Amino acid sequence: MPGPFAYFIWFVGILCEAAVLVCALKKGAFRRYLLLNLYMAGLIVVELGRYKIVSEFGLSSTQYQYFYYYSDAILTVILYFALSSLYSHVFSEMNAERYVKMGTLLLLGGTALFTYAVVQQSTARFVTHFVVDLSQNLYFVGVVLTYVLWGAILKLRETRTRLIQLVLSLGVYFSLLAANYAIRNLYPSLSHYFIPLVGVFGTFLPLAWAYAFWRLPEEARLAPSRLAVIPR
Repeated sequence: MPGPFAYFIWFVGILCEAAVLVCALKKGAFRRYLLLNLYMAGLIVVELGRYKIVSEFGLSSTQYQYFYYYSDAILTVILYFALSSLYSHVFSEMNAERYVKMGTLLLLGGTALFTYAVVQQSTARFVTHFVVDLSQNLYFVGVVLTYVLWGAILKLRETRTRLIQLVLSLGVYFSLLAANYAIRNLYPSLSHYFIPLVGVFGTFLPLAWAYAFWRLPEEARLAPSRLAVIPR
C-alpha cells in the first residue's frame, strides 16, 4: 500500500484539480477553455478510481496496473486535444481552426500508427503494450508541439497573459513527464525512485492553470518587450 506521503500528494493533487474547475467557473472561463477543464475533470474521476482500486486490491495488483495504464492513455489523448485547442486560440485571428483540427487528427493517427508498427512484434499483451507506448509517444509529441506553439506565440507577438501562462505551464509539465519516462526506460532499476515523482509533477499543472484562471483576466495583456525576454 502507498505510504502517508503518497496519500498526501494524492489528496493535494485532487484538490488542485478541483481548484482549476472552480476558478474557471468563477471567472467565466470554463466554456472558453472547455477541453482543458474536461481534462481536469477527467483527472479527478481517474484519481478517485485509482484510490478505490488501491484500497480494495492493492498497489501491485493486476487490477490497478491495468486501470492505471489504460486511464493514463485516455487522459493523455484528452490532454493532447486540449493542447490542440490552445493552438486554435493562438491562431484564432487567422481563421485557421479548421486546419488545426485536421492537423491534430492526422498527427494523432500518425502517432498511433507508428506505435502500432513498433509494438506489433509483441505477441504477449499486445494491446497493453500499445496503450502504454502510445501514451509515452504522445507525451513526447506533446513536448514538441507545446514548444512549437511557444515559438508561434513569439513569432505572432501574442500578448494574452492567460494564454501564455497556460501554454508555458503545459510545456513544463510535458517536459517533466517526458523526462521521467525517458529516465525510467533508460534506467529501469531506478523506476521505484521516479514513479512517485509523477504524482508530485501532477500537482504543478493544475496549480499553474488555477492561477491563470483566477489571477489573470482574459483581457490582460503582456507588454511585447517583456514577452521577448522571457526565453532568455
